[in-house]
Amino acid sequence: MITATQIRGARAMIGMSIEELAAASGLPVETVAALEKGEFAGEPHALFDVRSTLEAQGIIFLSSGNQDEGGPGIRLRARTSSDDGIRPENLNAANDD
Repeated sequence: MITATQIRGARAMIGMSIEELAAASGLPVETVAALEKGEFAGEPHALFDVRSTLEAQGIIFLSSGNQDEGGPGIRLRARTSSDDGIRPENLNAANDD
């Protein structure tokens, strides 16, 4: 199970507002806010929906470390070569967004 801290951190890491996460996961803002406070007793599917939405945005949820003292965490999925964007030397007025 993911933690409230992981949800808040994941959302912050990808720059997603609580309203955006709620809309993308199909949940009310109040439900997402409750999950971020650690109130998981509400709708059973809500935690799954939030996790799935964040994972689709590139978040990887890490469980507590079993070989060290690390706790649960998050990280971004490695980018693929097609995800590298435009190299600086190839920037021009037509593709400078």
